[in-house]
Amino acid sequence: MKSFSRASRVAEQIRRELAELIQLELKDPRVNLVTLTDVEVTADYAHAKVFYTTLAGAEHQAEIAKGLVAASRFLRRELGKRIHLHHLPELHFVFDSSVERGTYLSHLIDQAVQSQDAPDTKEQ
Repeated sequence: MKSFSRASRVAEQIRRELAELIQLELKDPRVNLVTLTDVEVTADYAHAKVFYTTLAGAEHQAEIAKGLVAASRFLRRELGKRIHLHHLPELHFVFDSSVERGTYLSHLIDQAVQSQDAPDTKEQ
């Protein structure tokens, strides 16, 4: 049985609580299509990198980042009410492009498969 460190359990709890806060409590329209993918907490719990992705296009990415930074004080305060830690970490939001990259690679694979399956019209 795999044991998880306290830091990873705290990070997962922070991710769940922040996701719920963003979805239900945050009223900023800039961050309505945000999904949290991961949280990394430093060993001293002073800082937490919150990785997020969005369904909005790349043209809205700067607005979303500004919205998350603007909401970080509210989110940290509300997080403090839900999670009881000696020191609540400062939140740093980082865009996670892995989902977008995965979608792009999947699209390329689909195109390659389609081009192989298409009948070759030049051989007639």
